[in-house]
Amino acid sequence: MLTARYGPDAQVAELHRSSGGASRVTCTFDVVTGSGRRHPLVLRLAAPAAELTGLRLTLEAELMRAACRAGVPSPEVIAAGAAEDGPLGADFVVMERVDGETIPRRVLRDPALAGVRPRLAAECGRILAAVHRMPPVPGLERDGGLDRWRELLDAAGEPHPVLEFALRWLERNRPPANPPVLVHGDFRNGNLIIGPDGVRAVLDWELAHVGDPLEDLGWLCAKAWRFGSPHPVGGFGGYDDLIAAYEEAGGVRVDRDALHWWEMYGVLRWGVICIMQARRHLQGSERSVELAAIGRRVAENEWDLLQMMP
Repeated sequence: MLTARYGPDAQVAELHRSSGGASRVTCTFDVVTGSGRRHPLVLRLAAPAAELTGLRLTLEAELMRAACRAGVPSPEVIAAGAAEDGPLGADFVVMERVDGETIPRRVLRDPALAGVRPRLAAECGRILAAVHRMPPVPGLERDGGLDRWRELLDAAGEPHPVLEFALRWLERNRPPANPPVLVHGDFRNGNLIIGPDGVRAVLDWELAHVGDPLEDLGWLCAKAWRFGSPHPVGGFGGYDDLIAAYEEAGGVRVDRDALHWWEMYGVLRWGVICIMQARRHLQGSERSVELAAIGRRVAENEWDLLQMMP
């Protein structure tokens, strides 16, 4: 598959599995051509089936290609294939490897990134405006919203009164809807490759769907993605910079109360996801220390919701 692009003498070298990523297997490797030139790449493979699997990797690949066309910083997709058609026995995508930092605490503390941090909130606003201008890729579905998270919470069969109370509050205080757009679904610190020049790539499109554009902005501002920083936007900036840049770049007008609602929605959503991820480990479908550790974060989201409710 790779020799078709890099020549018949191309070889795979330095193949290593990367840490992180609970829903995909990620490996880094180089393709070495006959002349000795190296092309750094990333392979992502679909993990075992889970309750929150997200999109197929083949659809993710189409989204990344569409993002490149729309001016959203994204790795170039080299190849992609489905489990039933490809040589690897699982859905896969191969993409270029983009240099930069993805670990949030380093993004927020590395002295080498000190100069770019004050600009990141505005840059995220501009990128999200470009994401929301992308035409929906065939196969994307409309998000189920609060009904979906209530169904998943009920299916867990566990008492979570704070999450129930927050669901009821959100249902009663829902803001007017904006026209639906393509929503990334997981745009946050940790899914961005960042260098001294800014955001170099947007990763992990597996939760993309059609929905309200403010969902992406609220998710970026959720407290979990601040990683101990007092700054509300990804831990690196403020609401004013994010909103001004988003609106100036062509995004919808952002009502502050509506953004607060969507931020609460994001915290609730992450709390339910933590429950579901932990269940995969506890029920034995996918034994993982990482999934088990995510389960203890449910209480953090419950506390955040209590602090956010008027």
